[in-house]
Amino acid sequence: MSAEVNAVVCLSGGLDSCVTLYEALAREGAVAALHFTYGQRTSAREREAFDAICDHAGVRERLAVEQPALRAIGGSALTDTSLEVPTTDPRAAMPTTDAAVPTTESDAATPPTDPGDAIPITYVPFRNGQILSVACAWAEALGATAVYVGAVEEDSSGYPDCRQEFFEAFARAVDAGTRPDTRIRIETPVLHRDKAGIVRRGTELDAPLHLTWSCYTESDVACGTCESCRLRLRGFERAGVVDPIPYRDR
Repeated sequence: MSAEVNAVVCLSGGLDSCVTLYEALAREGAVAALHFTYGQRTSAREREAFDAICDHAGVRERLAVEQPALRAIGGSALTDTSLEVPTTDPRAAMPTTDAAVPTTESDAATPPTDPGDAIPITYVPFRNGQILSVACAWAEALGATAVYVGAVEEDSSGYPDCRQEFFEAFARAVDAGTRPDTRIRIETPVLHRDKAGIVRRGTELDAPLHLTWSCYTESDVACGTCESCRLRLRGFERAGVVDPIPYRDR
């Protein structure tokens, strides 16, 4: 290890995790970046984004982990190509924050629906639990005191592992399952921001949003129609910022 690392950041290569990385850099200084590949449709493109963001940020300590079990387990349109990725935004009808109107202190998003109501087919079973397990194990080995994850309740679409209560419970498990002198905080700096607030915060932090990738299905030009693209596009529009990545038919 070339230098002390204060935090491990879970970096998928998407918008939310990129802004989370820059929040961690601002708060913690030296960080390490973890990338998790689990057989998702756009895994190669996400890895490309991960490396580009790390290069831009000057993050040297990186760990790329492959977890093929999630693809073998299935149950998600992100890992099973026989399932169709939805092209409708499950939260489109829900109240959202208007970017032109002052909001609460962290651009708080509307709380998600109960995850039991309708968990979409894009949910990957307990993915965040697996990612955090690896991140916390690495943090303990490095002597880091925090793990940052870019989960967002607004666009979790009811994902049960994107809720504050999940992260609080996971933090208790980390305390119980690590060395007595290990102290690892689970930090979720964008958890209660809406997408527009995340875009604005990324702009304030000078995060390289042009290097991020959010599309669930395409690796060349973003489809613009999957739920992830729709949420992203709406966030940039409401933030009054032009989305710098290419989209089909735009």
